[in-house]
Amino acid sequence: MNFLAHAYLSFDHPKVLLGNFIGDFVRGNLEEQFDPDIVTGINLHREIDHYTDTHPVVKEAQELLKPTYKRYALVITDVYFDYFLSKYWNDYDDRSIEEFAEKVYHTIEENDHLLPQNFMYLFHFMKKENWLVAYGTIDGMKASLTGISKHTSFESHMETAHLFLKENESKLKGYFDAFFPDLVNFAKEKLEELSKNHDSL
Repeated sequence: MNFLAHAYLSFDHPKVLLGNFIGDFVRGNLEEQFDPDIVTGINLHREIDHYTDTHPVVKEAQELLKPTYKRYALVITDVYFDYFLSKYWNDYDDRSIEEFAEKVYHTIEENDHLLPQNFMYLFHFMKKENWLVAYGTIDGMKASLTGISKHTSFESHMETAHLFLKENESKLKGYFDAFFPDLVNFAKEKLEELSKNHDSL
């Protein structure tokens, strides 16, 4: 999943949020580098990604994209799911998406000394362009997918994926609606399991 889903699936634990955000930016012995709750967040991030990648509904959604986007179908599906989470945020949380995004940005800025520089470089643009809110718009999707396409090793056509979203929004929303409640339940149970390792949450 992409940044908004990882933030939401941290369930308001600040240090878990930090780890959930940097899961793709860190390597090596995590326990030597980070606070136990941040390690929990990193491990939760990776468990969420694996669960998402292997879920049958997500695989079905990817089949819809593969004829056009081939190996990048999984990446695009992740971004689409953040679009639906942001756009329909009020179905999942009592706070506004704007309020939630500001809380996330504030948590990261308060703890920037704990986070790797490669993530903080990206975070500068995330906050400046308010990605977590912008994900819920077609223009935000276009910007996000075009940005990712510039870093792909092969021709991805991701710069057109926002148009595919517009044309297939109803069907893709159906996949999201079928998948996301499963992911929420999985993440809650996995966080409880991981936190028992150090009993600090």
